[in-house]
Amino acid sequence: MNLRQLFLQHVAQTSAFPLMLEIERASGMYLYSPDGKSYLDLIAGIGVSSLGHCPPPVVEAAKAQMDRYLHTLVYGEFVLAPQVKLASLLSEQLPAPLDSVYFVNSGTEATEGAMKLAKRYTGRAEIVACKKAYHGSTQGAASLMWPKDFTQAFHPLLPGIRHIEYNCEWCLQHITAQTAAVVVETVQGEWGVRKPLPGYLKQLRRRCTEVGALLIFDEIQAGYGRTGTLFAFEQYDVVPDILLLAKGMGGGMPIGAFVASRDVMLALSEKPILGHITTFGGHPVSCAAALATLETLLKEHYIGEVKAKEALFLELLQHPAIVEVRSAGLWLAVELPSFGFVQRVIGHCLAQGLITDWFLFNDRSLRIAPPLIITAEQIQWACEVILDGIAIAEQESRQG
Repeated sequence: MNLRQLFLQHVAQTSAFPLMLEIERASGMYLYSPDGKSYLDLIAGIGVSSLGHCPPPVVEAAKAQMDRYLHTLVYGEFVLAPQVKLASLLSEQLPAPLDSVYFVNSGTEATEGAMKLAKRYTGRAEIVACKKAYHGSTQGAASLMWPKDFTQAFHPLLPGIRHIEYNCEWCLQHITAQTAAVVVETVQGEWGVRKPLPGYLKQLRRRCTEVGALLIFDEIQAGYGRTGTLFAFEQYDVVPDILLLAKGMGGGMPIGAFVASRDVMLALSEKPILGHITTFGGHPVSCAAALATLETLLKEHYIGEVKAKEALFLELLQHPAIVEVRSAGLWLAVELPSFGFVQRVIGHCLAQGLITDWFLFNDRSLRIAPPLIITAEQIQWACEVILDGIAIAEQESRQG
């Protein structure tokens, strides 16, 4: 059997219609198939490859660490330079009191750890989350998800979860003295890139402080320069109690983290001790890669160019069939007439060597979230391909 047949037979599937695109290698903005065809990656592996594929500083750092040591002992027992250096540099970029970093393997694990921390620190059980938000697929994180299309088959999930509308100031009254924490995406991703309304996050912060609930910002997708600043919350003059990070953090390696004050984080170390443990969280190679990623973002000009590149996308993506374009830096949702329309555009783009996607809770919008290294010429070409796909899909729709 060939590789594709073995893939279907032995690799667990998440849908009945995988893309089936075989990748042999990747570099910079491009993925390459075994026949040599190149694909411009317009979604960065769903927000992961912010510096492109196999960025040299990240690869070099990972290789150097592999020559020193790999796994040593479960997280939190040994003093490991990659972890310490990364936690220190990350803390330097964050406002007080966010100075204590707990490393995990993924975004959903960051969510799980933060939920436990909030419950332990406050002594409360209720968690408030926003509708149409995505925080991960493990059972705790999935409990935060609404609507229930992707979770109903696995119920019952965690009790004590209350859902409110994002950007609804009136809904903030549902945050009470019973609430341990409010988990919110600084910018809602899977609802199709929805930014907070002016003043909303400040009112949310104020309400959490009033009732003693912890405010958790999920920047698993929004962080690491995606919206034009290292962290999206910097643009709103609001500081959370806990910050969730992953995806772009590792430059292509698996890593995540939840960050809080040392005072809050200590709640996981007593009564009982080992309140949250992980075997592979903070893996030395992943931390070395993440350190190189953060150093590169701080040293290079990529984040500073995000807004100009966003403006170029907005300028070029003009077509009568486009319902709306929403953006937050290099993170755009191009809303089209229907899911079928979006699928036709995605198919056209793939055939032309351009990788795009849709959103979990907004299948009428085309996802654009390229590596931050994308050039103006690549943006122009990508937009031309998308617009050609829209024109073809529109014509096919008219023909029935």
